[in-house]
Amino acid sequence: MNRRAMPLPVGIQNVSISSKIVLLSSRLCYPAFMKAAERHIKIQNFIRTQEFIDAAELAEKLGTSESSVRRDLMELEQQGLIRRVRGGAVSLQVREEPRSMAWAANHAREEKQRIGKAAAALLEEGQTLILDGGSTVAEVARHLQGHSLQVITNSIPIGQIFYDSKSVELTLTGGYLYPRLGVLLGPICEETLTRVAADVLVMGIGGITETGLSNTNTLVVGSERKMIEVSRRIIVVADNSKFGRQAMAQLTTLESVDTIVTDQDLPPRFEKLLEKCGVELVVA
Repeated sequence: MNRRAMPLPVGIQNVSISSKIVLLSSRLCYPAFMKAAERHIKIQNFIRTQEFIDAAELAEKLGTSESSVRRDLMELEQQGLIRRVRGGAVSLQVREEPRSMAWAANHAREEKQRIGKAAAALLEEGQTLILDGGSTVAEVARHLQGHSLQVITNSIPIGQIFYDSKSVELTLTGGYLYPRLGVLLGPICEETLTRVAADVLVMGIGGITETGLSNTNTLVVGSERKMIEVSRRIIVVADNSKFGRQAMAQLTTLESVDTIVTDQDLPPRFEKLLEKCGVELVVA
């Protein structure tokens, strides 16, 4: 039986036999090569669930080169969907449900340790401090051990840092225990905060943008607003991944903050923004 050969596509009729084989094999294998648009969707899904992803890990998951991944990340950053940081990228879409304290303590650990040390150096003996909950503030607390201070906190992990201290007078606010983060929240916490005054508030945050500070939970924001009201100086501690991220609940403006302590990977545009808003910047 005679079979008619299928004609080659017009675009490859005038090339050599070997080139035709390569081109045809590329077309036949094309589904194995993920288009950029498909990679972008997969990258967003990965980052949405993990918040941070390593570029090398991403290349392995996608079966592509790190250079391709870097180009993909640049395009997604230009679209305002992610922000590139050293070694990978972070999501700019904050999850409404915050991560556990254990997860947060291990995320950007070295940066948080440096931030904690730098923030602790800004505080003075004999001061009354309010220490907000969160893993970065807990690093500040660790560097305050052995100092003579009055500490008010709604954080169980921070309370555990000072529970046997002979030099720190510790007050827990009381309130509803939010188990994932180990912080005390709600009306009892807020009522306690209205009855105190502090020299300095050291607080963590869920996101920092041009519109100000935001966090991932309305109960958290309620207690933080009371902390701000009763404190004479506000110090925010935040690693670079918090910049450019808008969390669910708006807290306050940048002008309300006296000092922000962060790490060396702060995006340059935020340095100018903080200067414009009169916020002291300390880079750890």
